[in-house]
Amino acid sequence: MEKRRITRLLVANRGEIALRIIRSARVMGIRTAAVYSEADASAAHVAAADDARLIGPPEPAQSYLNIAAIIQAAKELRADAIHPGYGFLSERPDFERAAEAAGLIFIGPPAQVMATLGDKVAARRLAIEAGVPVVLGIDVADPASARTFADEASFPILIKAAAGGGGRGMRIVESAQDLAGALEAASREAKAAFGDGRIFLERYLARPRHIEVQILGDHHGRVVAIGERECSIQRRYQKVIEESPAPGLAADLRSRIIDSALRLARTAGYRNAGTFEFLVDGGSFYFLEVNARLQVEHPVTELCFGRDLVCDQLEIAAGARVAEPQTPRGCAIECRINAEDAAHDFRPATGTVLELNLPAGPGVRVDTHIAAGTTISPYYDSLLAKLICHGENRDRARARIAAALDEFFLLGVQNTAAFLRDVVLSEPFARADLSTQFLPQFFPQWAPAYDDLRIALAAAAMTAQGAFEPARAGAIGTAPADGAAEAAVRSPWARLGSFELWSRR
Repeated sequence: MEKRRITRLLVANRGEIALRIIRSARVMGIRTAAVYSEADASAAHVAAADDARLIGPPEPAQSYLNIAAIIQAAKELRADAIHPGYGFLSERPDFERAAEAAGLIFIGPPAQVMATLGDKVAARRLAIEAGVPVVLGIDVADPASARTFADEASFPILIKAAAGGGGRGMRIVESAQDLAGALEAASREAKAAFGDGRIFLERYLARPRHIEVQILGDHHGRVVAIGERECSIQRRYQKVIEESPAPGLAADLRSRIIDSALRLARTAGYRNAGTFEFLVDGGSFYFLEVNARLQVEHPVTELCFGRDLVCDQLEIAAGARVAEPQTPRGCAIECRINAEDAAHDFRPATGTVLELNLPAGPGVRVDTHIAAGTTISPYYDSLLAKLICHGENRDRARARIAAALDEFFLLGVQNTAAFLRDVVLSEPFARADLSTQFLPQFFPQWAPAYDDLRIALAAAAMTAQGAFEPARAGAIGTAPADGAAEAAVRSPWARLGSFELWSRR
């Protein structure tokens, strides 16, 4: 393939990932263009880009999922390449085809590869062809074949949607009498969510670990693996905390998982960045799925391997050969801080960021799009910030991220910082007793400590009165040195982070 020059990149996304891509493009001397909805007119990614274009109302279907509007914006802004980020259109083959038809370089895999790997049944078949282990299962889930499979595999079994992810269309079936109803409900949910009601069955693994491998493939047939990540701490099939390398993973098992990811990537003809995911059950592992894009948790790999995966993506798309990874060093852990009420079943939260302090220091990285004054709307993903910490070993990385969560301070929007602090400080996390059932097992419910609530009330009241100045860049704040006010000064910032304790008028 001849090398192609990227001079202006359109970022077809929003939030922290849009900022992340813009920063790497700037390092490479590439000018950037942003798109935005009416709700994001004052967003950070719009200000950071060299140019920007309004593409529609706040609703994603009319803006960030509007392929025609985004392609038209790319033409008007004279872009020669387009990066989809993650979420939204990032794994839509029709978006890649539209970009190519418009003469744009698409930063991602080819449409056909995306289509094959995005279909879980097709991806499963390709894994079998590549000699990669898969969980015992069947591709066609009519009631008769499902009952036969369940009798052979024994309950519980897992129903999964062929066309999607995120837990939608997924059902755990414990007994034969629940099977027919679960099949119908799963198919109906899959049809509503993805426009495709196909489902398939697998043997249910009760407490597996979720391990993923970062892959880079170029246009010259070369594919490399940039280590693995542990993604077992999940809530409702959504990852909450990730780390690299996976703790306690036997060297031989790690090698076999990475080798399987490489074989499958080569069989699929994979190009650009992608994540090949596996379930680990004891000493065995099984192919789960492929995310044909950059992942939310990619920073832990970057910190361990000392490379910029977005720059890698752009270089590969321009025709460069992918470089072999360096030897990894240390450990990195990422926590996703979301706009959610952790004490009330993680219900979504909205509001305006009134005060914000972001942690800093050696080995601390924060990827975020928010600042004081940012409005968190109900239209988009709840991710507020990704806090990533690196250390020479896991204990140091864990201590660093716990301290950083203490330092994180946000008033105005309920968020999960205090909950995450409790998780990383817990004994099960310290000893790496990890599985996809970690949160249901060790944190079935969560409530803030009494002192956290008292301190948050005091800080909110003082903020409203102008008597309390939150810390900046890690410094200690100031407040009247008496009673609860003094306690608020001494308290970790995360103790203020999960509360919205004033009225908005």
